[in-house]
Amino acid sequence: MPTIDLNSDLAEGFGIWHLTDDEALMGVVTSANIACGLHAGDPEIMATAFRIAKAKGVAVGAHPGFPDLWGFGRRRMPFTPGEIERLVAYQVGAAQALATYSGHRITYVKTHGALGNMAEQESDIAQAVARAVKAVDPTLAILAGPLGEQAPATRDAGLRAVAEIFADRGYSEQGRLIARGQPGAMIHDPDVAADRMIAMVQAGAIITASGTHLPTDIASICVHGDGPHAVETARHVRTRLEQAGITVASFAP
Repeated sequence: MPTIDLNSDLAEGFGIWHLTDDEALMGVVTSANIACGLHAGDPEIMATAFRIAKAKGVAVGAHPGFPDLWGFGRRRMPFTPGEIERLVAYQVGAAQALATYSGHRITYVKTHGALGNMAEQESDIAQAVARAVKAVDPTLAILAGPLGEQAPATRDAGLRAVAEIFADRGYSEQGRLIARGQPGAMIHDPDVAADRMIAMVQAGAIITASGTHLPTDIASICVHGDGPHAVETARHVRTRLEQAGITVASFAP
């Protein structure tokens, strides 16, 4: 039977402001992508998230984004590839330090928001991310869309690429995420999200908005942690996957 990881973007708060329900979601997911302080997160939130993950047996990764608290890292910013390389290295290092401090360790990296979209679309950005991760710790994997630029750039750098799809996002005919704000970009119904994930895992393919099947490896499913129904959706997706005979377990060693 197939095995799939279930991940969520967590620790997305700042100071007294908390967007994600880390405690509840880490009772459901098998991997947690921890915001590193630039698009969201701070040392207190990060350390707490790593401690919760450790206690619940959840794997953790660094979730670096653009330095854009106001825009939650979802606005494209005109950094050079070299600047992006150093921004990613900086955040991966912060995640490693606070994970170690909390008695846990990160095993992968997943880019956030606009940075993640750019890495999927632009090979020079994808290569910059891979160089940064390899320089800091070449044992780390990178979660990446299977049909974008990031997966091949990761492999070319000698790193492990882990193919990720999204339960709560729609896909274009090229197998990439439909841009937020466009029709079909967001999947709000937990049943629809679960149906899509079961179909994609069983088919070994991304299923586009038109129903086209694009064959690919699939190793992890993301449910965004910042949505109003994130916990409900994550629980429902996991339950439905298991009912379909799909084992839910982390990809991390």
